[in-house]
Amino acid sequence: MQLISSTTHCQIHLPPKWVNASAFDLALGVSGGPHAPGVATVSFTFPNNCKLMVDAAVRLLSLVNQLSFTTRQVRLEFLEGETGTMGYLSRMGFFDHLSDQVSVLPARPLVSRAQIYGGTNSELVEIARINPKSRDQELPARLSKAVAASLHKRQDASSIEGAIWTVFAELIDNVFSHSSTLLDGYAALQLYKRGKGLQVTVSDSGTGIMQTLRPALQHQSPSLAALSDTDLLVEMFRQGISRHGPDRGLGLKGSAEKAMKFKAELEVRLPQHRTTLVPSNGAYEPSVAYCYSNLALIWGTHISFRFNLDI
Repeated sequence: MQLISSTTHCQIHLPPKWVNASAFDLALGVSGGPHAPGVATVSFTFPNNCKLMVDAAVRLLSLVNQLSFTTRQVRLEFLEGETGTMGYLSRMGFFDHLSDQVSVLPARPLVSRAQIYGGTNSELVEIARINPKSRDQELPARLSKAVAASLHKRQDASSIEGAIWTVFAELIDNVFSHSSTLLDGYAALQLYKRGKGLQVTVSDSGTGIMQTLRPALQHQSPSLAALSDTDLLVEMFRQGISRHGPDRGLGLKGSAEKAMKFKAELEVRLPQHRTTLVPSNGAYEPSVAYCYSNLALIWGTHISFRFNLDI
């Protein structure tokens, strides 16, 4: 555990608009980064009209719990109270998983809306906990069945359900294969009918997929180990690469192939690097990868697929 002894304060101000993972990273960067050495207290401010998308919400949850774990004092301030984004976070179960040590203003909800209304919104699947010590084998099925129920009028609903099951099963498996952490991981999804998209996101607070993969590749395949993070990520989803050998990474390849049928964009957030892969000619290619480096530190690996659907 990293112990903090100074009194430096880090302030993160979210913008008054829809905030996706990219906008969340931008706000973290402006603040200097809450994981920076010497930071002892951290505050997140959510102004009027700030609305978090599911990928940003799950990433926020992981980050805040990381900061609390390192003994930093963390405060979340919602200027609209429960009528704004705080209400949405309560509905998706955010506060059910938030560390008890985190301060919430104006007040932490007395009762979670997720506990009251859980499972009743066909466009939202509440945040599910991924406990590194106790694997829930039924979690991918529960998540994928919820998607099928929300899209039951579509002729391809069963195909989408299968794709979502494969994606969640593999991404959740990665939490157990690569994370090596005492902190929980999280999974959630949101259907955005106006944006014609289905966002699937999985987040963990562990070592990071590259930190565990590269040492193994030095012995298994030095040519792959020499690739940049972006190129290696592409090959992980194209070829199927694992630190446990060539046959263990096929799940990532399978999940990419399933997602590709729905022209899904793929984003991978590593501790200080983010790569967005856009479908091109039926595959993910390095030539259409968008890379962002030197980002504010967030432990772990955070992966999102955005399925493009004609809803």
